[in-house]
Amino acid sequence: MKFPSFRTSVLAAALLVALAPSIASAGLFDDDEARKAILDLRAKVDAVNARLDTRLDTKADKSSALDLANQNELLRAEIAKLRGQLEVLTNDLANTQRRQQDFYVDLDNRLRKMEPKRMTVDGKEATVDVNEQRAYDAALALFKAADYKNAATAFSSFMANYPQSAFAGSAQYWLGNSYYAQRDCRATIPAMQQLVKAYPDHPKAPDALLNVAACHTELKEKAAAKKVLESLITQYPGTEAADAAKHRLANLK
Repeated sequence: MKFPSFRTSVLAAALLVALAPSIASAGLFDDDEARKAILDLRAKVDAVNARLDTRLDTKADKSSALDLANQNELLRAEIAKLRGQLEVLTNDLANTQRRQQDFYVDLDNRLRKMEPKRMTVDGKEATVDVNEQRAYDAALALFKAADYKNAATAFSSFMANYPQSAFAGSAQYWLGNSYYAQRDCRATIPAMQQLVKAYPDHPKAPDALLNVAACHTELKEKAAAKKVLESLITQYPGTEAADAAKHRLANLK
């Protein structure tokens, strides 16, 4: 009578049982280590089966064979347990790899959102930093909400923090408009004049001069208003602001 068994592998199986808990904690391994642990454990299990079956073939004594058969069943149970642990480890490794992949995808998306963007600002291509864009949008949101005092503060801070920004010209214009909305002509005039001086080609430059002229008119500075309107017509002919300047100039006479 020949029994498939695991005789001399009692020590080998015990070693596998001792190793199994540490292997099962897949979170402590990186991917390569976890794969190696799985392969090593499978190889040891196969070696147990091979050695014990070979040893059993050399046993002629039936009582020894019976004893080995009993041990064989115990060891098979241990090996089944180890194989179950292998499945758990393999599953944990797959889950870990999935989580790592999700993490790297999320990280890549976050980094992309933080990268400077190429965009068109006031008709020109420019590279805009994320924080720069947020600061400008926040200041503009204050202006649109009619919070002109805080909008002026926000645009002033923006100009100080991002003097070379593609939004600098627009920020200067809205700064002047924030003062104008508060009827602060003494602050509006230099703010708008700075826009025309620093950014003469800005789309809002003609409107800025129109606001300067309006402030001079409000301050009863008729000669100054007339001079600004004439300058506007000369510098920006054909614009809507220039047409408006002609009508205002006629009314000043």
